[in-house]
Amino acid sequence: MSTSLSPLLAPMLSSAAMRAVCDDAATLQNMLDFEAALARAEAAVGVIPNAAAGPIGTACKAESFDRAALAEAAVRSGNLAIPLVKALTAEVAKAHKEAARYVHWGATSQDVIDTATMLTLRAGIDVLLAELDRAIAGFAKLARQHRDTAVVARTWLQHALPMPFGLKLAEYAASLHRSRKRLQRLRREALALQFGGAAGTLAALGDKGMAVAEKLAQELDLPLPEAPWHTHRDRIAEIASAFAIIAGSCGKIARDVSLMMQTDVAEAFEPSGEGRGGSSTMPHKRNPVAAATALAAATMAPNLAATILAAQVQDHERSAGPWHAEWPTLPTLMLVTSGALAATVELAEGLEVDAARMRVNLDATKGLIMAEAVSMALAEKLGKSEAHHLIEAASKKAVAEQKHLRDVLKSDPRITAQLAADRIEKLFEPMSYQGVSQALIDRLLASLKDLS
Repeated sequence: MSTSLSPLLAPMLSSAAMRAVCDDAATLQNMLDFEAALARAEAAVGVIPNAAAGPIGTACKAESFDRAALAEAAVRSGNLAIPLVKALTAEVAKAHKEAARYVHWGATSQDVIDTATMLTLRAGIDVLLAELDRAIAGFAKLARQHRDTAVVARTWLQHALPMPFGLKLAEYAASLHRSRKRLQRLRREALALQFGGAAGTLAALGDKGMAVAEKLAQELDLPLPEAPWHTHRDRIAEIASAFAIIAGSCGKIARDVSLMMQTDVAEAFEPSGEGRGGSSTMPHKRNPVAAATALAAATMAPNLAATILAAQVQDHERSAGPWHAEWPTLPTLMLVTSGALAATVELAEGLEVDAARMRVNLDATKGLIMAEAVSMALAEKLGKSEAHHLIEAASKKAVAEQKHLRDVLKSDPRITAQLAADRIEKLFEPMSYQGVSQALIDRLLASLKDLS
């Protein structure tokens, strides 16, 4: 399971922890861990001699093998497991020729590769869970700090209504928390041992196939599925989908932050630092580099996940092609997902909020952002249709005459006959018109309490 991200670009699009998980050496070691565990399991149930398990396990060290030579041999054999088993057999024979006879006993190449994939996915999910914890906690903390900070809510990129910035932040935390729960479930349910032998029947092990499978699952701490799943890839497809959802959630947050960082908006900023977000030619720039990483990953992840979904269509009991497409695609998806999440952690733990600028932006439309609030208050007196018509006309007049909507309303006797001047004044306080936002913040933050 090698990555298609180059060493030069990988640090920009992935986390160091996930690069370690997807590293070729780690992948090779996972394959060897399967072989060592297989030998122990078969020795335990009497399929191979007890004396064979030790030498096989001792030889299962990734550093003992020439990865470049294995990769070259895999081109001819069609997968990495075939040359690895051959090399492992030779390695075991150096110390114990008799034990070498029992390397890879009764297994098939796909058992090695798919189970190693499960071990890689388990480690990768754990990396993502740790990062999700940080991002969720960071946004939850910011949500509590800014639950009374008013900000423009934007629809179609236009000013809509005021909202508490804390609500936006709590929504970020909750969306990531849903991904956390999704990953926890998949870690329990979708990671499963692959062990079926040549055609998924374990025929080479006679009547001891299930006993070996049960012991092997215990050795690797993987759930034992009902049966081998060589060409049924729904588990991997579901995990890939979950990864793409994480990247998409991070991308949504990053999109918001990048828009808030615009010079003309300037409401919130990524954490700053020496050399961070600069330009090669413009000394004044403060570019949204973390957001850009998350957005790049969110652009790549759906297409990578689509390849995994397409690879579900496999032929009979061993696939020629679709299975192979998973090998470079899945680790690349893991890497870019980790990059999106690592960037989001930076945002969650270091977002700089300019509440004063948020207030300036709320006032930028000269009160128009409160038009609905006034219209609804007037509707209690005149009915919705007439109130809407009056406030729509007043809004157009405010724009045409470049006046504050409040002043236009106070000068209109049709309005003042229904709403007193002090009532009109109060209607233009943004946080007076937030509906059940505070209750929603409480509900969102309460949903995070199972973070454990």
